[in-house]
Amino acid sequence: MKNQNREVWVIGGQRIPFVKSQTIYDGIGQQEILTQALRALVTKYGLERQKVGEVVAGAVLKHPRDFSLVREAVLGSGLDPHTPAFDLQKACGTGLSAAAMIANEISIGQIDVGIAGGSDTNSEPPLTAKRELVVRLMNLQRAKSFGQKLGAAFALMKPSLFWPQIPAVKEARTGLSMGESCELMVREWGITREAQDQWAYESHHKASIAYEAGFFDDMMVEYKGIKKDGILRADTTVEKLGKLRPAFANDGKGTLTAGNSTPLSDGASAVLLSTPEYAKSKNWTGLARVVDYQSAAVDYVGGEGLLMAPTYAVSELLKRNNLKLQDFDFYEIHEAFAGQVLCTLKAWESEKYCQEKLGVSQALGSIDRAKINVKGSSLAVGHPFAATGGRIVHTLAKLLHEKGKGRGLISICTAGGQGVAMILEAI
Repeated sequence: MKNQNREVWVIGGQRIPFVKSQTIYDGIGQQEILTQALRALVTKYGLERQKVGEVVAGAVLKHPRDFSLVREAVLGSGLDPHTPAFDLQKACGTGLSAAAMIANEISIGQIDVGIAGGSDTNSEPPLTAKRELVVRLMNLQRAKSFGQKLGAAFALMKPSLFWPQIPAVKEARTGLSMGESCELMVREWGITREAQDQWAYESHHKASIAYEAGFFDDMMVEYKGIKKDGILRADTTVEKLGKLRPAFANDGKGTLTAGNSTPLSDGASAVLLSTPEYAKSKNWTGLARVVDYQSAAVDYVGGEGLLMAPTYAVSELLKRNNLKLQDFDFYEIHEAFAGQVLCTLKAWESEKYCQEKLGVSQALGSIDRAKINVKGSSLAVGHPFAATGGRIVHTLAKLLHEKGKGRGLISICTAGGQGVAMILEAI
C-alpha cells in the first residue's frame, strides 16, 4: 500500500457495546450483531439505499450457516442491495486486515468508498459433531441394502457419539491455548505478575476516564438496552487484581489471570473509509488518513512466542516509511493480555532481539507509555476477536483528529503466530 495512488481517509465508525460472553447477547448470532453495527454506520453517515464500493468484514467463531455472513449483514443494513461484500478471517487481526483491504481498493482506484468491520460472539458457539459420528452418519446415508442400513444404524447406537464439541481457542499444532502460550512468553521475557496487574488496572482506569469525558458517546450505538461496554470495571484496583488466581498454569508459577487477560467477549464494529473527494461530496469530515499496513508471522511451532509477530510487522513499517518507533503521537497496542503487551515492548527495547529477529542494527527502543492506549484498550472494553480492529482504527483516528496533527501506530497480535500493524496520520 506504500506509494499509493490515491489518499485514503478514515471517516468514522460505529459499534455496539462489547459485553462478556454468555450474558446480554446470549443466543444472538453473528449476522445479527454485525448487521446492527453496519446499520448504525449506515444511519450515521446517511448511506441508506446507497451503493458502497465494497464491504469487507468477518468473524472468527463462525457458524456454518454464516458462510456468507457479511453479504447477508449488508442486505439487512439498509445499504443498496447491489453493494458487494465478502468475508475475511485473520483471527484477532480480521478487522484491521479488512480496513487495509478496503484502503488498498480505494488507493488503486477500484472503489471510492468502502466499509470494513467484524463481529464475534462466544454466546452462540458453532458446536460441531465428533468426526466419528459424521463418518457413521455418512455410512448410513450411503447404505443401499437393508443389511447395510441395519449395520450402519447399529453403529450409531453409542450415546457418547452425540456429545457436541465446543470450539476451543487452541493452536492446532501445539495444543496450547493463547493464555498458555502467553505464559511461556512472560516467563521468557521476565514479565512479573505485578507489572501485568498494573497494566490491566491502567487500562480500566483510562477507559473509565474516557467514558466520563464522553469520548465514546458518538462511537457506539445502544443495543439490547445497553449503551456502555460491559467489561469495564471502573472500581478495580491493583490490589483487587492481585487477589485473582492464575488462569492458565497450575504449577504455582502462573501470572496470567482473568483480570490481566481479556475475557471472552461479544460485539461488532464497522468503519467507513473513502477518498477525500468522495468525503467532501457527502460533507463528511475525515478523521485521519491511512498511511501503510503490514502483516507478519512468527515460527511459534519452532519456539518463537505465539503473540510476538507484531514486533516484526511494526519493524517493517518503520523501515519502509523511514520512521523510528518514537515518531508517533499515539500507540494503540491491542491488549490480548497485559503480559503480551509488555513482552512486545521489552522485545523492541532489546538490541539482541532486534538484531537477531528483526534484522536491524540496534534496538527499536522504548515508547513513552503515556502515549499507549490512552483511552484504555481490550483489557477494559473487551475483545470480540474480529471486532477489535474496527474499534482500534476508529479510536486512533478520532484521537488524531482531536489533536489536529501527528501520527499513530496500531499493533495487533493474532492466533496462529501472526500480527498486523497500521500507520494513520492526522489530516
